[in-house]
Amino acid sequence: MKVVIQRVKSASVSVDSELISSIGKGLLVFAGVGQEDTEKEADQVVNKVLKAKFWPDENGGQWKRNVQDIEGEILCVSQFTLYGKMKGNKPDFHDAADPQTARRVYDYFYKKMSNSYVADRVKNGVFQAMMEVELKNDGPVGVDYRSEDAAVTIEINTKLPKKEPKEPKADKGNGKDKEKDKDQNQDGEQTKQSIEFTIPAELLA
Repeated sequence: MKVVIQRVKSASVSVDSELISSIGKGLLVFAGVGQEDTEKEADQVVNKVLKAKFWPDENGGQWKRNVQDIEGEILCVSQFTLYGKMKGNKPDFHDAADPQTARRVYDYFYKKMSNSYVADRVKNGVFQAMMEVELKNDGPVGVDYRSEDAAVTIEINTKLPKKEPKEPKADKGNGKDKEKDKDQNQDGEQTKQSIEFTIPAELLA
């Protein structure tokens, strides 16, 4: 799954100009489901969202409290376009899950979030609807990232590419051992090496 989290002072979702859900201080969570995602990935994301420390503590220490600590609210919004890629001048969404899979995993994600926190503080949008999302960021964009007033937008991706394995360290054996290895075949038998070169005719005169 991919989610984009925004720390907000308020946020709301409307469909056809009708208000569906709204929250005060807390998190706006856009959630997308990929082709290979299951309930396992949803569990991972819920755990990360609820434990993510986006607020300062009472002593001014930055990044000390999560949404549960401040008794904030969460607004979940399904967003398949998080899996969009540009092909030429047009977006391509083939990495997103099909509608049936996406609905199943997203619904599980929302229910898991509600059951893992306080149900009354977790709100939802409308799956596959043309939603209008309004939000007030918790802090102006462009200020020092260490400031408690800084806007916070974080992406979580459960399918980040794995790191390439490190290459084995070079053999620290002495030169004699290396030469010995060169003179042995795969069966450990001694082999001979020969080098051919040509002597110019004028040197043989």
